[in-house]
Amino acid sequence: MIRVGIGYDIHRFTPGRRLVLGGVIIPCKRGLKGHSDADVVVHAVADALLGAAGAGDIGEHFPSTDKRYKDISSLVLLERVAGILKRSGFRVGNVDAMLLLEAPHIAPYRGRMRRCIAKALGIAEGRVSVKATTQEGVGPIGRNEAAAAYAVATVYSV
Repeated sequence: MIRVGIGYDIHRFTPGRRLVLGGVIIPCKRGLKGHSDADVVVHAVADALLGAAGAGDIGEHFPSTDKRYKDISSLVLLERVAGILKRSGFRVGNVDAMLLLEAPHIAPYRGRMRRCIAKALGIAEGRVSVKATTQEGVGPIGRNEAAAAYAVATVYSV
């Protein structure tokens, strides 16, 4: 059986934090505000995978009220999501993430993002896609106040 899930996440930019996208630290004067490292790409991927498996969402498994997850790497959470899928009888087919932000440009980091996500999930890099687009100046993302990501994932039962 093959199943499909979708994930979405958004966080505001804030000074004094490092910017982590797709598990990669990106040089920037500000990062994203959140309980964990606020990696919108990895959060969207995690939610897509959990949704495909019918296993809830990241807020259910890793609540922002739990101090254990304060500033945690989202890649660690993604590794745990892979474990949840395995225990539920599913394996990752592929993930496709779309990052929405005005700046910085992620082209120089895209390959590293794919490798980080693939490694956390225990799959081949070729089964991970990361893309980006701007909002053409529209809304909070377009005004460079926030970044967001969508992800689609497939899982299959074993």
